[in-house]
Amino acid sequence: MRSTSPQVKCLFLDIGGVLLTNGWDRHARSRASTNFQIDHMEMEDRHHLTVDTYEEGRLSLADYLDRVIFYKDRPFTPSQFRDFMFSQSRSYPEMIALVGKLKARYDLKTAVVSNEGRELNAHRIREFKLERIIDFFVCSCFVHIRKPDAGMFHLALDFAQVEPHEILYLENTPMFVDIAEALGIRSILHTDYTSTCARLADFGLQRGDEVVADKGSR
Repeated sequence: MRSTSPQVKCLFLDIGGVLLTNGWDRHARSRASTNFQIDHMEMEDRHHLTVDTYEEGRLSLADYLDRVIFYKDRPFTPSQFRDFMFSQSRSYPEMIALVGKLKARYDLKTAVVSNEGRELNAHRIREFKLERIIDFFVCSCFVHIRKPDAGMFHLALDFAQVEPHEILYLENTPMFVDIAEALGIRSILHTDYTSTCARLADFGLQRGDEVVADKGSR
């Protein structure tokens, strides 16, 4: 049965964990430390002291790497390490296709609300052609604040020019879902494609290529 909840006019989406894998998370850093034979704990300590500044766009990737990796001589180059960082990203093709179908079927605005550093963010947008399905990007590196700051969502609302109750937010981090919902933004905690499709149907959004199961069939 189609939802009688208020009409959804805009999708807010995280990138890492929803459309793509996380760009530079602890798993990627662990792989990097193994690949380049770096002391993992030391790398993690320096990363956590620096990452907020990088993701807020107040530090270049080159400066981030100087502080976290190249503060001493290494047998590899910054370019080699950067290429490894960028190579860690993978797409979730079903989720990207889903957003494209919903956007077209329901004439939705689409916005990314995401924490990422500028160079990695630019690479991921380009590599996976996210501009084809996303209207605008409210990324921490552009707006100089990062989630969990509620200001990220206020900026996205200003850009979208819709009311909070007209938005549906897909996010894989429970805290960020809680913050958005406290602002009146209806949200789905994304864990996998199938369950998100079912939850979208609860809000009256179906893919169009096939019927999404309703609550009674789950």
